[in-house]
Amino acid sequence: MIIGVPKEIKNNEYRVSMIPSSVQRLVADGHQLLVETQAGIGIGFTDSDYRQAGATILKTAAEIFAQAEMIVKVKEPHAIERAMLRQEQILFTYLHLAADLSQTQDLIKSKAICIAYETVQDTNGGLPLLVPMSEVAGRMSIQEGAHFLEETYGGRGILLGGVTGVKPAKVVIIGGGIVGCNAAQMAIGLGAEVVIIDRSMDVISKIKMQFGENIQTILSTPDSIEKHLLEADLVIGSVLIPGASAPKLVTKEHIKKMKQGAVVVDVAIDQGGCFETSRPTTHQDPTYVIDGVVHYCVTNMPGAVPRTSALALNNATLPYILTLANKGYQQALLDDENFRQGLNVIKGHVTCRSVSESLNLEYIDPMTALQKTL
Repeated sequence: MIIGVPKEIKNNEYRVSMIPSSVQRLVADGHQLLVETQAGIGIGFTDSDYRQAGATILKTAAEIFAQAEMIVKVKEPHAIERAMLRQEQILFTYLHLAADLSQTQDLIKSKAICIAYETVQDTNGGLPLLVPMSEVAGRMSIQEGAHFLEETYGGRGILLGGVTGVKPAKVVIIGGGIVGCNAAQMAIGLGAEVVIIDRSMDVISKIKMQFGENIQTILSTPDSIEKHLLEADLVIGSVLIPGASAPKLVTKEHIKKMKQGAVVVDVAIDQGGCFETSRPTTHQDPTYVIDGVVHYCVTNMPGAVPRTSALALNNATLPYILTLANKGYQQALLDDENFRQGLNVIKGHVTCRSVSESLNLEYIDPMTALQKTL
């Protein structure tokens, strides 16, 4: 199979979808790798590194899209990239379609086979290709939140862990999944007072087992969310419904009542955000202020630590890329019902139920869609 690796073009996005060792592994299996020049330079990999791994270096993304049978990316394709997709071409990347109608419409129009990292499942119902970036984003949420709590950036001017005789900041984490637990680990390490709110008693029990007395766990209700929001210095929104738009658990009225200079970090922004006041931002211009509350809503948080992120992502995605390349997409997805959950759009049809429901688009079962392509 001819596999293309274009350079990422999202604002301040330095990750690369395939590092040289991944390229080398696919070349060893007989596949041809086309890599756009400078695709890995943001994490220290040169064109020479890719050539030594067996890749062919091309000058433009247009050449990559024109020649490759499968495009492997990190972030969702921009409009200029979507216009280059063609029928039967495989796109394997993060898509986050539920909050992005224009992207979904373009992918439908392309008649490409679009497989989303974030909806691929494992045998336990987990999201193995989302986990590494969730770990990074969870840890970064505390790092960035602490930074923007500084007076210089409009924050309350407090140190997350306090000092002797001065109480620490209160960090409230909404959602106790991978992001939430990694955020809690960082916040505890910095000495903050930490509260995790989740709707599942099973999740709460596991968190309590993991962190013990270092954390307060609260069952999610409208009253409990409001109570802890009003006491918070830093709020992390980490709610995830796989493939679907994030629920708006923090309202405009909540934001109005929060402390002046408090910071909210919406890690769910790729799925539309879980704060009613959230809107996407970039690393170049990461924050804005509403009712005195600093909002950090960067859509590609892990892009700020691209080397760590790209290496972690490659560890997770390589086995799936190999399967697609070695078997072809039809057989790979027919053979594995968990991998098949990643299929979001195929030949003009939406095959992810949560995307179809979020955007009010017609849905077709992925197995049915795949059998039609045989």
